[in-house]
Amino acid sequence: MDEIRFYRASDAMYGCFSNLYRRPVEFEDTVFETAEHAYQAGKARKPEVREWILSAPSPALVAMAAHGLYWWDIRSDWSKIKFDRMRQVLRAKFTQHDDLQEILLSTGELRLVESATVDNPVNRLWGEVKGQGKNMLGQMLMDLRTQFRQQEAATAVKPRGRRSSNERLAA
Repeated sequence: MDEIRFYRASDAMYGCFSNLYRRPVEFEDTVFETAEHAYQAGKARKPEVREWILSAPSPALVAMAAHGLYWWDIRSDWSKIKFDRMRQVLRAKFTQHDDLQEILLSTGELRLVESATVDNPVNRLWGEVKGQGKNMLGQMLMDLRTQFRQQEAATAVKPRGRRSSNERLAA
């Protein structure tokens, strides 16, 4: 097996990689129910539209509400900021929950793929459908995994400090 495919938040092993996975995420001084809530909260141009999106009764409906917005209800810079926002939300999610970070790190070097079944532009952007798509969510998770590993390596290796001339003479 050279990759891990995930999609549904309810999947036993890797459902936590889904943004719909029910785990609170503190982001921008707000505690959101899920990573999907935190991500989609940034999409609306007006506060009342944001509140409407976030009032949806499930993470899947939050996504559906946000995907169904008219262009005039979406921030004008959304296409420029959405990937950075997702990276920040993922970092918040996986740094705030050690158990989720452990699962992410346990995947080794395996390719992570959000594997959707419904073929549409959103699913082909964030994941793959029948092997086709950009898999941005999977790529971002792999990048985050690499960053966590680099941080672990940096803290495991303590740099030797410079010794004073007196310490060198005493040695």
